[in-house]
Formats: sequence, C-alpha cells, structure tokens
Amino acid sequence: MSRLKQTQAWLALTQHYEATKQLHMRDLFDKDPTRFDRFSLQLNDILYDYSKNRVTDETMALLLALAHEVDLPTWIERLFNGEKINHTENRAVLHTALRDRGDTPVMLDGVDLAPQIKAERERVKVLARKIRSREWIGVTEQAITDVVNIGIGGSNLGPLMVNEALRPYSLHDLKVHFVSNLDENHINGTLEYLDPKTTFFIIASKSFKTQDTMVNAETARQWYLNGIGSDTKLHRHFSAVTANTALAREFGIADENIFHMSDWVGGRFSLWSSIGLATMIAIGEEHFEELLTGAYKVDQHFRNTPLEKNIPVIMALLGIWYNNFFDAQSVAVLPYDQHLHRFAAYMQQVDMESNGKYVDRAGKPVDYSTGPVLFGEIGISGQHAFFQLLHQGTKLVPADILAPIFSFRCIPRHHRALMSNVFAQTEALMRGKREDEVRAELQKQGMDEEAIAALLPYKVFPGNRPTSTFLFDTLTPETLGSLIAMYEHKVFVQGVIWDINSFDQWGVELGKQLAATIENELGDGALIDSHDSSTNGLINYYKQRRPPSKALAKS
Repeated sequence: MSRLKQTQAWLALTQHYEATKQLHMRDLFDKDPTRFDRFSLQLNDILYDYSKNRVTDETMALLLALAHEVDLPTWIERLFNGEKINHTENRAVLHTALRDRGDTPVMLDGVDLAPQIKAERERVKVLARKIRSREWIGVTEQAITDVVNIGIGGSNLGPLMVNEALRPYSLHDLKVHFVSNLDENHINGTLEYLDPKTTFFIIASKSFKTQDTMVNAETARQWYLNGIGSDTKLHRHFSAVTANTALAREFGIADENIFHMSDWVGGRFSLWSSIGLATMIAIGEEHFEELLTGAYKVDQHFRNTPLEKNIPVIMALLGIWYNNFFDAQSVAVLPYDQHLHRFAAYMQQVDMESNGKYVDRAGKPVDYSTGPVLFGEIGISGQHAFFQLLHQGTKLVPADILAPIFSFRCIPRHHRALMSNVFAQTEALMRGKREDEVRAELQKQGMDEEAIAALLPYKVFPGNRPTSTFLFDTLTPETLGSLIAMYEHKVFVQGVIWDINSFDQWGVELGKQLAATIENELGDGALIDSHDSSTNGLINYYKQRRPPSKALAKS
C-alpha cells in the first residue's frame, strides 16, 4: 500500500466516506441555514461558493488534515522559492515569477531573475506597441493589419484563450489569428484572406523543433516569399519566442525579433511570459499588466492565506474528495460567459498534462486515482448537449460554474436570462426532484394514476450532484488572471497530495518519436511491415489509396 493511503487523514477520510456517502445536500441545506456563509470564500471581486458540495464540517477538517499531513505549506514555499521541484528535468517551476508585482528578488541558483524578466517584457512591449500604433511597417511600407501566432500546446492554448476572453479590450482593426493544427486546412484557411505585405508572424516554440509548429512555420514563410517575391525584409514580418536562438536565426529571424523562453517555465504555464506577445499586441501592455496583477494577487493569497480559507487549496481538496473517494473520474468546467469559450480547453491542458501521471515522485506506480478527465463547454450550450448526463446519468461529475454579474456590454434582458440559468442549474443539480414532488406535479396537470405511474420514473432527478460556483463582477483582465492562477494552483496542490510531478510531460514524447519514424516511411510507395499488424495495415492502406500526386517526398 502506498504511503498516501497509509496516512492518518486518508484512513480517516475512507471511514468518513462510508459513513456519509448517502447524505443528500438537500438535507444538509435544510438543516443548516448558514451553510452558504460557512462554505463560501471571496477574493477581490471573485466569490467562490462551494456550499453545493457533498461535504460537512468534518469532511473539510479531514481534507485539510490530509493537506497538512503531506506538508502542503512547505511545498508551496518550495514552489515560490525556486526549488527544483520538477525533479525529472531538474528544473525550478517559476511561472509565478513572471507576474510578481513586488520588489522581492526572485532567486534561482544564486541569480535574481527579476531584472531579466522585466527586461524581456520591455522588449515584448516595444514590439507590441509599434505594431499596435502602426509604427511597425512591412516590406512595402504598409502597417501590419494581421498577426498570426503559430504554436502548439501552451504556445497556443493559453494565448488563444486569453485573447478570446479579452476580446472587448482588443483593437478591432488589428486581427490576431492562431494556427496550431498540423492539418494544412488550418493554416490554409487562416492565410487565405490575408495579405503577406501586411501580415506579421510569431513562431512560438521553446525548442524551435516541434513538428506541428515548424511545418506550419515553413509553410508561412513560403507563403510570404511567394507573395513578396524575395526574402527582403523578412525581419519585418517574422518573430520568434523560443529558447533556441540559434535555430530561430537559421530560420531567418533577426535577433531583435527573437524573444526568450526560460526552462523554468513550463509550456502550459507560459502565457505570462514572452509567449504572451500575441496577447499584448491584441489587448495592449496596460491590460496585459492587469492580467499579471490578477494572477499575482492569487499567488499572494495562495502563499499567505491559511489553508482553510485558501481558495485554490479548497478547490483541490474537493477534487481529491470526489476523485479518490467517490470515484468520480471526470470534472466539468462550465463558463457562462461567451468570451470564456476556450477556457475549458485551456484548463484541459493545465490539468490533464500536469496530473495525468501513473507513477509517483519516486518513480513507482501509484495505487490510487490521479488526474481526472476534464471537459467543458459554455454553460448554456452544455445545457442542451451533455447536462442530461450531469442530471440523470449514472456517473457523478462535479462541475465548476463561472459567471459574470454583469457583462462588458450588458443587455439586461439577455443577462437576466443567462443568470437565471446559472442559479437554476446549480439548484437543480443539488436538490433534484423527488418522486413525491413529481407525482404532485403530474397530478396538478390532471394526469390519471396509470399515466403518472408510467411517466414518473423518467421525471425523477436524484440531485446531490456537486457544483462550485465562481461569481465575478465582470471579465476584466485582472479577474481573468486571477481565475487562471486559481486553477494553476489547484492543480499543483493535487499533484502534491498525489505525490506526482505536475510539471513534466513525458507522456507526449512517445507519439512524437514514432511519428518521426513513420513520416519517413510515408515518402514512397513501398509497403511497410515494421510495425504491428494494425499499424502496418493502416499505413499501407493509406499509401495505396493516396493519389500519386499527393505522395510526400522524403526529406
């Protein structure tokens, strides 16, 4: 048995689960009129209500005891102090340093990182400012009208999500596009209506070797050259965000357009870094600074607030409770703000790439469930797609609901209807509808007993489905920064409890390695027999069906 499952708190939680698993939240609310007040927290304009969860005071006390027993406060300090907690790559984890608003040095291996962070951000600001002001001109002396960010994973999902979320703060006559998919339809569809004379590219890749990004980057460069006729002033149309300056230069990007990424920032936590160039171009440096400030305020809250009042800690502990004791294998993230339509997709990477691990920090297989499957959609759309399963399915799916009290451009009729759904869904998921309530409802409609008996089972809602609700004034850059940081720290806390390294991602490597081998095999018509029968069969079927003109030449 693992060390985690032998902790006193885990053993106590196991017993507590057996004693309380049949409790219904409807009854907990009926017995305790102060439940909302006791199980909600507030940080600045964000209210976090976790009262609609299957917990009691004893549950929370035991979960907090678990956090203390795994020495969570020490791990939090190790994170902020720059210790190399990403032990498999011997790296510190200091994305928090990128948004630090204080004057305290950020030390790593005896070097204060703060000056280099500020200097690199100033370089990004200068370029963003010039493009936004139309001072930056292209090869034909025309201002830039379109910016294309080419990246994958954290070099795409984070900036894309933020740009969409903060669209009201963007310059609307300067378009920022994102290309990530290796499928040529993505870049072709993006470039189709753009003009190479007024388009600026950001190649975002830490290694400058990632296949998805570099194939798209090469296509973009050739598109530019085809449109211009030469590589004259290529530096006016291409930049890079990378840790591999040499390869960026070899690609043709000028030194002044190469922005640095550090190895102490993981890709999925990098939107705060130079990877945010596309975001800064879209929303401006002032709003980007507000984004950083929102995250910094959560960093301070997370580091300095007692665990029992600490929002990311409570978020994480509730996830442990459902994942490891209720065997809930998924969690839903449901924003009720259209601008957050990419929020769940980004959080999939933050959570699943971080905690989708089956070995602990000692390299031994765990005997408990780790990271959940995270999914989500805009809440209103989800209600008409998968909420049926949330309400009446056989799977328990805890859900986070995020909603603004007012919108950037608020139309009262729209917003009242929107928020009525927020409150109705959380209440319906919690309370459900009992058989006697359904019967009374159908009797009131004048149905006879036979018809009622036939229909009644389908209209019963078990309820007791947990939700946590985030209400915030409106989706400002600062509020968005705070929300992102809350989820980042939640994931870190869960990794500490599960004793896994949340900051490596070796699981993405195998597919990349095999793809490199197979790409060479696709370059000719020869049949393949070097893989398993299924892979051989698929490759050979593809090669036989592919039109000769579409064959790919070997590099």
